[in-house]
Amino acid sequence: MPPDIPSVACARRPGFKLEKLKRYTAKDAEETYLVPHWAAGFFRVGEDGELEVTPEGAEGPSASLFEIVQDLRDEGRPLPVMLRFPQILEARVVALNEAFRRAIKKYHYNASYQGLFPVKVNQRRMVVETVARAGKPFAYGLEAGSKAELALILAQDLHPESIIACNGFKDDDFIRLALMGKKLGRNVVVTLEKFAELGRVIRIAKEIGVEPQIGIRYKLKTKGSGAWEESGGEAAKFGFTTPEIIKAVDMLAEAGLLGTIAMLHSHIGSQVTDIRRIKQAVREIAQTYVQLRKLGAPVRYLNLGGGLAVDYDGSKTAFYASANYTLEEYAEDLVYVTKEICDGHGEPHPILVTESGRAVTAYHSVLVLEVIDTIRPPGEERLEQPKDAHPVVKDMFELARSISAKNYREVYHDAFANKDTVQNLYDLGLISLRDRAAAEALFYQIARKTLKLALELDYPADELEDLQKMLADKLVCNFSLFQSLPDTWAIKQMFPIVPLTRLNERPTREATLVDITCDSDGKIDRFIDTHDVRNTLPVHEIRPGEPYYLGVFLTGAYQDVLGMNHNLFGRIGEAHVVVDEHGYEIERFILGEKARRVIEKMGYEDDELAEAVEKLVRSSKKLTPAEKGAFMELYARELVGYTYLED
Repeated sequence: MPPDIPSVACARRPGFKLEKLKRYTAKDAEETYLVPHWAAGFFRVGEDGELEVTPEGAEGPSASLFEIVQDLRDEGRPLPVMLRFPQILEARVVALNEAFRRAIKKYHYNASYQGLFPVKVNQRRMVVETVARAGKPFAYGLEAGSKAELALILAQDLHPESIIACNGFKDDDFIRLALMGKKLGRNVVVTLEKFAELGRVIRIAKEIGVEPQIGIRYKLKTKGSGAWEESGGEAAKFGFTTPEIIKAVDMLAEAGLLGTIAMLHSHIGSQVTDIRRIKQAVREIAQTYVQLRKLGAPVRYLNLGGGLAVDYDGSKTAFYASANYTLEEYAEDLVYVTKEICDGHGEPHPILVTESGRAVTAYHSVLVLEVIDTIRPPGEERLEQPKDAHPVVKDMFELARSISAKNYREVYHDAFANKDTVQNLYDLGLISLRDRAAAEALFYQIARKTLKLALELDYPADELEDLQKMLADKLVCNFSLFQSLPDTWAIKQMFPIVPLTRLNERPTREATLVDITCDSDGKIDRFIDTHDVRNTLPVHEIRPGEPYYLGVFLTGAYQDVLGMNHNLFGRIGEAHVVVDEHGYEIERFILGEKARRVIEKMGYEDDELAEAVEKLVRSSKKLTPAEKGAFMELYARELVGYTYLED
């Protein structure tokens, strides 16, 4: 789109008319990219037009993300890079625990809250250790879903009362490792996901000589909302049915182990967008808790599972990328509903447990991408009509000259029809490649003029909605969508994306993003909006020789652990950044994976590859000795190089 065409955000506002543009400010940029709506106070646009991180909130110290990236580049660190802010992780852990403390005090709840962080959300060492450290004063625990996760959790410095919950399907060694952790003095709860695990736990506990703490996952009838709605309800993968719960209670009572039932667990799903579904689920599980108590099971933990959503698009709705409630509302509803049901049955208030992983980790990391090229639709250059042009091409020139506010729809329809005619003529060999190219360029010129004229009207025609996307640039970014943003490809997740600089300049282009994989799915063409889903992102004109960075936000949950090596692009580098009143410090930089490390995952050995290539080079009759040496040097260098494009 040419520079004088306003962004699509303007086109969506009823009554918009193209007027003389006023100076573009930091506040305008915040509204363009919806920063205050999704940032939770951790990011803002500075008056100098650079995006800032504020890990301690709006009143705390800040740092320019652009400056941080430039410093990394000056140190020779390549892009893409993941910026991690441990202070944001700490702030989210504190915010979650304090929200429940306030709710407990407000409703005079007679028990405490002890949350769990499910490490499956992000097992990176910096994340787990920071969460454990920040959560220790609150007896905040960790949840393992596999033997490997339990192994790393047992090594963490936790409060003695912190719960270590062992979820997921288990073999004998998983159960044995968990029960040994209990024998070592850790507050380990073994959650039974299916009835067959109960006999194993009883048998291994007797072998080891330890009394287990058992959790029973109840299969909720209530289903969540959003992209993971099907993970809950009666068809859920995990959980006991009510007949199985009764059977388990009877079996434990017969074995003299009824007192080992310490936790009732439930899980409505991830990213539950509608608070009404959450309250319905809490009511169901709380009723089950009081019924278990009446059967003689001394349940003291009520685990309400995960589901606390992140408002990725800032719309505050039940849309799958949003949430129609706040953290405070979430905590208050869980506390109030549980108290109401327990009081109604005369049962003690349980210690409340949640497994909120996404809401804790999402905000702490920012994926930084560099735009390395721009692919633009044809037709921006001025064309001169050749004398020997085909009649259809001549008609296109006339349409381009005659378009106006009164006839733009008719002209566009005629141009669209001509474009199809040209394609048919070309397929029949009746029009030259040069004429076809001219017709296509003219069609795009007419489309641009059509969009510009439409945006000047109060109510643009609905049929022109796709023009914005058709005319958008494609910004080529040096990254792999499948490695760094796998949920964008797999489940159409949307993340906020914002330029890191020039935010005091009006964005004059619209764009979609493409990665450097040779896969057509490696693109981003859905962007956040408070009222809809945008097909394009407002961006600035790319200036030759000047870096243009995009930040992808709220990427701290699942993206690190789900990333794949498609096209053998490996894990990217990451910088751990701390901000204080004196500025910022890059505490640690972890290099991205080298090519040979990624290749080895596929079963190859780098020395064998090098030997095979060297044999090929030596046998070559076409390369000079100098060329052979230079090639082997290049090959060896690439084996230990970054898998992404470098300058």
